[in-house]
Amino acid sequence: MIKKNIELGFLSLKQLFPWVAMNTSCGANLELSRCIAASPVCHFKSSIFEPRSCVPKLQDFSKKLLPLCKDINARSNRERSIPYSVTCSASQVDTAADEPSSLTYKDAGVDIDAGSELVKRIAKMAPGIGGFGGLFPLGDSYLVAGTDGVGTKLKLAFETGIHDTIGIDLVAMSVNDIVTSGAKPLFFLDYFATSRLDVDLAEKVIKGIVDGCQQSDCALLGGETAEMPDFYAEGEYDLSGFAVGIVKKDSVIDGKNIKVGDVLIGLPSSGVHSNGFSLVRRVLKQSGLSLKDQLPGESITLGEALIAPTVIYVKQVLDIISKGGVKGIAHITGGGFTDNIPRVFPKGLGALIYEGSWTIPPVFKWIQEAGRIEDAEMMRTFNMGVGMVLVVSPEAADRILMEVQKTSIAYRIGEVVKGDGVSYS
Repeated sequence: MIKKNIELGFLSLKQLFPWVAMNTSCGANLELSRCIAASPVCHFKSSIFEPRSCVPKLQDFSKKLLPLCKDINARSNRERSIPYSVTCSASQVDTAADEPSSLTYKDAGVDIDAGSELVKRIAKMAPGIGGFGGLFPLGDSYLVAGTDGVGTKLKLAFETGIHDTIGIDLVAMSVNDIVTSGAKPLFFLDYFATSRLDVDLAEKVIKGIVDGCQQSDCALLGGETAEMPDFYAEGEYDLSGFAVGIVKKDSVIDGKNIKVGDVLIGLPSSGVHSNGFSLVRRVLKQSGLSLKDQLPGESITLGEALIAPTVIYVKQVLDIISKGGVKGIAHITGGGFTDNIPRVFPKGLGALIYEGSWTIPPVFKWIQEAGRIEDAEMMRTFNMGVGMVLVVSPEAADRILMEVQKTSIAYRIGEVVKGDGVSYS
């Protein structure tokens, strides 16, 4: 690893963006995101999409509730398997023998058990951590910190040659996490690692980070560029991001006052965002299509649909919070609705999601059809078109929806009910 100053790739950035404060630090960053949450009981129904013939899910996938999920701790983007059973006719079984099987995250190479075990061990060493961001007391306020990367979405950047938006994803993953506590982002730091520094490529990536910081109204305070020969493939790199924000102690959004009857409001996503790309890439390979091919039924390519940058919700969410009525906020990342929404609930409460209450982007329908993925797997893996969920009082719900819909889109997607986990009706 090398210590370097502004001149290593950042000089042109400072000339382009003189308002950006830049500094660097040396040393390795070992990123272990430690947002811990207990995964409660999960219930699913299968009518998220229109009925279709899909093996092994098939048309008549049971409407009964799925078996209980075993309780495990996981970081905010942990992916988990949920057991289910399928009943099908003999003719459908015959068809299944000739068809590709349903894909899961485990098929895509995600070792869920190992990841969950690691997080359990971390929780023993650092008890008390949890939530979408970590809170550190500072006078009458909390500093709220978050860290994340963009995962294997980077592979799409390498394959498409589109590097100027992946930095937006990097900022979004951290600032969207910390805003769930009601925190205003203050600053952001990045870590860019590669085998051989391509200054022009790095500048494109950092430009995206700058764009993300502008959208979040926070400063790009500094970063680290690490050249590690022979560590990465030629032309490839890895990214990590770190965001810090602040919120008054008496203004923290913590979900403690959530109760039965509260309303769930969903803010739309731009697509897959920055989670689930190990499975997406496996689906793409199985489909026989390329990133240059058209997304079936749409006017854009698969590459354009999948590389679309993650929505940064900071300004919109802080504006909604300022008007009152918001009790809890969930950032829908890996784990989907299944794992992320219950994280903000007090014990004994769950979510009832209204099927068909929001628009599911075509890219998710293609992923499910091409990968023959179960509804349960989709709902615990992807955001399905809703990137942020606000839990609000019934009295505030209509006002918030009306105000948001003047300039953008918001959906009433469900309500808080007694019980655990997420169910659908």
